Amino acid sequence: MYGQNLLTAPTEIHRLVDAAGLDPSTLVVEVGAGRGHLTAALAERCRRVIAYEVDPDLAAALTAALPARDGVTVRVADFLAARPPAAPFAVVGNIPYALTSAVVDWCLHAPGLTGATLLTQLEYARKRTGDYGRWSRLTIATWPWWDWRLVGRVPRGAFRPVPRVDGGILRLTRRPSPLAPARGYAGFVELGFSGAGGSLHASLCRRYDPRRVSGAFRALRLDPDTPVGLVWPEQWLTLFRLLQHRPR
Repeated sequence: MYGQNLLTAPTEIHRLVDAAGLDPSTLVVEVGAGRGHLTAALAERCRRVIAYEVDPDLAAALTAALPARDGVTVRVADFLAARPPAAPFAVVGNIPYALTSAVVDWCLHAPGLTGATLLTQLEYARKRTGDYGRWSRLTIATWPWWDWRLVGRVPRGAFRPVPRVDGGILRLTRRPSPLAPARGYAGFVELGFSGAGGSLHASLCRRYDPRRVSGAFRALRLDPDTPVGLVWPEQWLTLFRLLQHRPR
């Protein structure tokens, strides 16, 4: 196997499918299908499932396990090299932990993706969703377009072979309309995470009038010394709206 711990516990498989919020008309792309435990559950919920499995031995077992499943297409190929479907679609998968960042990046750049429900290491899911009380740069940078949520925890005993850590169900949902313009917001986040002075306030003062930056922080009741990782996504968006029109 390609570094993958297969999810085999039926209860946890159905929790993952439920977390995806699918309806019968949804086109589902599964990443890391393995032997088809999750694929079968997805096929019960949706009419069209495209299951990617790069390991030919696992793909053969997957195909044998689903001989009579209409609407299931098994592709023995690398999901990361695949072109996204032209039609709107959702991604669901118990992904190899070593490929988590690459799979998430693929999802964030897939034009027709409506949402992704990914079983990752619990630590990764917590980090990306602010569950540790801190927010990562990737989450802040994509927040206007994507809602990040930790929607479940899967005990490590639900996998075979058993990994060293529990899993987390990470839910990415595309917003109906962006909360900020792409170009201006991307530069704003880059500036904010530049590290100047050790705080977001100090970094923003490099480009914007310090008086206006301080006023924006007061409006949010946000301490100027707050470390950048402790600033919530909604606070970033408000700061951007207050400051974007008058750079220094």
